[in-house]
Amino acid sequence: MVKAIILVKSPKKLIAARLRKIPSVFDSFPTSGQFDAVAFIDVEQLSEIKDVANNIQKINGVERTETMIEVQ
Repeated sequence: MVKAIILVKSPKKLIAARLRKIPSVFDSFPTSGQFDAVAFIDVEQLSEIKDVANNIQKINGVERTETMIEVQ
């Protein structure tokens, strides 16, 4: 399993709830600061993280994302 965190910039309310509807997002919550929400990702292959990030970027109102992959 590969784990990652995707930080999401979006002024839309309830963005964290919308993130949880995306497959492979196992948790999400709103944050304060430079980003508005964080999504925790769990996938089988490293290459799948790009697909999840692309799906998040397609959500109406998402301005930008930043992905951090767990390193072991």
